[in-house]
Amino acid sequence: MIDRRDFLKLTAVGGGAVFLSALRGTAAAAAKDSAKDYKEFFFVQLSDSHWGYSGPANPEAANTLRTAVATVNALEHQPEFIVFTGDLTHTTDDPNERRRRLTEFREIVAALKVKDLRFLPGEHDASLDNGAAFKEQFGDTHYSFDHHGVHFVVLDNVSDPGASLGEPQLQWLKADLAKRKKSVPIVVFTHRPLFDLAPAWDWATRDGAQAIDILMPYPHVTVFYGHIHQENHHQTGHIAHHSAKSLIFPLPAPGSQPKRAPLPWDPSAPNRGLGFREVEAEVAEAEYKIVEYPVAKG
Repeated sequence: MIDRRDFLKLTAVGGGAVFLSALRGTAAAAAKDSAKDYKEFFFVQLSDSHWGYSGPANPEAANTLRTAVATVNALEHQPEFIVFTGDLTHTTDDPNERRRRLTEFREIVAALKVKDLRFLPGEHDASLDNGAAFKEQFGDTHYSFDHHGVHFVVLDNVSDPGASLGEPQLQWLKADLAKRKKSVPIVVFTHRPLFDLAPAWDWATRDGAQAIDILMPYPHVTVFYGHIHQENHHQTGHIAHHSAKSLIFPLPAPGSQPKRAPLPWDPSAPNRGLGFREVEAEVAEAEYKIVEYPVAKG
């Protein structure tokens, strides 16, 4: 009998897919130690909405974020929280326009039924002002929280225009994790990948290897990130890394062409390559179940 934790299974679901995998960062692995703290739950990850973008890669950019909000609101079962993994808005050199876009983004996502919303910046939101405008709207750019026995860590690898976490944040991460038992399941949210996926395309974090070294002693770690506008699944040792689709336009596979230009718009399939994901933490399965959804069902 084949254990489903030993392979990836992709099954079409309304244009999305169900991704099942043995994620060593699951809550179930620690359930025996902390059963009283843990219960099954799920959350939704959305990424790279680029509110304020205007261009041929998505002529319907003014509607896509609102469509995603409506699609999440239509889920039969609502998540316990929703996390936006960066690039909430599209870059602008005008600080007033940046603040206007962040304000409009917040007003749009306020229509979500779920009110427990978590945010982290992308480089489009934060690299030109070291996160100042983002902090005015959403607070700290790195932080941690706990939910039903899982420890969640939000890292900021975008406010530094050099794409680094920086020594102070690395020391904060080390101190934050030192307060946890080694058995606790840990989920990390970042915008850029922590590993070197495609450094020439800015798909890396310069000191990401140091963060991974800090995380490595903890046996149950999973990283969810955005930035690359597509699904990608990667392992660094026992740590699983999973990128999310974008809500604005898809990008090409890592290193598949000289430049990372958006894939051409297809008017016959305007939502192709766009989507969000649902992540269910299951005690009995010793894994997360990840469900990929299109931005709108057609």
